[in-house]
Amino acid sequence: MLALGAVIAVVGLCIIPAGLGQESADRNLLGVGAAIFSMGAMVAALGIYFKASALKSTPKQKSAEAGNSGRPLRGGCDRCQADAPVIQCKVHQQHLCGVCLAEHYDFRSCAYAPSTRRTAAAKSLAARAR
Repeated sequence: MLALGAVIAVVGLCIIPAGLGQESADRNLLGVGAAIFSMGAMVAALGIYFKASALKSTPKQKSAEAGNSGRPLRGGCDRCQADAPVIQCKVHQQHLCGVCLAEHYDFRSCAYAPSTRRTAAAKSLAARAR
C-alpha cells in the first residue's frame, strides 16, 4: 500500500504544473492535482498504519507464562503460584494476584497494601534497564 500511495502522489505532482502556467486554459487542474496528491499521501499513511498495527507485540507476562510450562512462578502469588502478585494482605501476610484476591477479599478483617514483591522476570528486566 505504501508503494501504491507513492505512485498516486507522484501522478498528482505531475498534474499540478499543468494548472500553474500563465496561459493555462484549465485552472481546475491545480485542484485536481492537489486532490490526487493528497489521496496518494493518505493511502501511503494507511499503509504505514496497517504495517504498524500488524507489528503489535503481545504482553510480556503471557509469554513468560507460556515459558513456565506448568511450573510455579518464582516470586508469584502465594496461593496459586501462577501470576504476579498485585496486593498484599497485611493480616495474613500473603501476596495475592487479582484472581486470588477476589476469593480472599474480606473488608471486615483484612487490611491490604500494594505488593512490593516482584517476579523474577520483572527483576531481570529491571536489571537490564540500568
